[in-house]
Amino acid sequence: MNRRTRSRELALQFLYQVDLLGDDKLAELADFLRQEEQDAETCRFARRLVDGTLAQRAILDTEIQGVAQNWQISRMAVIDRNVLRLAAFELLFCDDIPPKVAINEAIELGKRYSTSNSGAFINGILDKIKNRADAHRSSADAAAEAETTVPPAPIAPKAEKDVD
Repeated sequence: MNRRTRSRELALQFLYQVDLLGDDKLAELADFLRQEEQDAETCRFARRLVDGTLAQRAILDTEIQGVAQNWQISRMAVIDRNVLRLAAFELLFCDDIPPKVAINEAIELGKRYSTSNSGAFINGILDKIKNRADAHRSSADAAAEAETTVPPAPIAPKAEKDVD
């Protein structure tokens, strides 16, 4: 298993605990990582994922809820909900992670830790989030381009000299 896959696995395990036991569990993140993993780079990336996911949880839940037709986020399986949060964080806030990688890793986490149907469910939700984010970026890029492509100001005609 590569380092980033392992980091995602650790992040999911910890996010699951926080979801069930509450934010008081956050104080135990360093100890959890130290006990579960020896590789410093793996722990750093796992911490980045946990910290970012929890910091953006309200935004992530809104995004997930916005595309999850007929599903309340509070009624989703705890593992699925946290896989979605983790991957949505990567999709929306981690420009260094290709969207395809974030989605594929999430599908695998869902298959490994949840039900046989979780992979398809997770894929469907994340694909919609990715498409919304892409559309938002495209419209933001177009707006930014429109702002920078300001036509030059018209040249005012030279004023005639007043001759007295």
